Amino acid sequence: MVSRVAQLFSESDLARIKAAVVEAEGKTSGEIVPFVVERSDDYEVAEWRGGALLGTSVAIVFAALHELTDLWLPLNFAGLVAVSIVAFVAGMLAARFVPVLTRLLAGRELMTHHAGRRAAEAFIAEEVFQTRDRTGILLFVSLLERTVIVVGDAGINARVQKTEWDAIVALIVAGLKQGMPADGMVRAIGACGALLERQGVARKADDTDELSDGLRMSDR
Repeated sequence: MVSRVAQLFSESDLARIKAAVVEAEGKTSGEIVPFVVERSDDYEVAEWRGGALLGTSVAIVFAALHELTDLWLPLNFAGLVAVSIVAFVAGMLAARFVPVLTRLLAGRELMTHHAGRRAAEAFIAEEVFQTRDRTGILLFVSLLERTVIVVGDAGINARVQKTEWDAIVALIVAGLKQGMPADGMVRAIGACGALLERQGVARKADDTDELSDGLRMSDR
């Protein structure tokens, strides 16, 4: 099965993003790493909540119908338990595979936490911190959480105002909302290059391409 991330970006989109990174890095000594994941966690807690909610609701409905109406339900106690178990499993599956339910049951606070942790993992795994002048920038997108995080390394982060990072985040978010994720990413990469230039992160004569230029994609 093709992942949601892979479906978002065509081969031409990937080529455009890579070209944007090459162009932006050609003017500065910074390194820009775009990274998109489908989700930052499996959110088992959401699955358990979904199962408990649907299983309990079914049990309550059947019990209420039995006690408060004259309906003759074709279920004994064992049957009610079986139906409740089936509903529990259905609730868990719905919470896992229906994004809006996953977000609702997991909650914004937990999702923000996991997206931030996953961005930190990506920053380390992609060795964004390993550039010679500590001027790497990670553009991290987690689709399920609808979260975009920009992480700058020490050589650039101290010089940049939060509003400047927020403006770059807004470019990616706008592209996603418009159904043009590649366009948003390309614009954000260009903005990163311009930001590095403004901050005086000049390209040196002996600069090399320290990190690969393509978009990184992952299910998790």
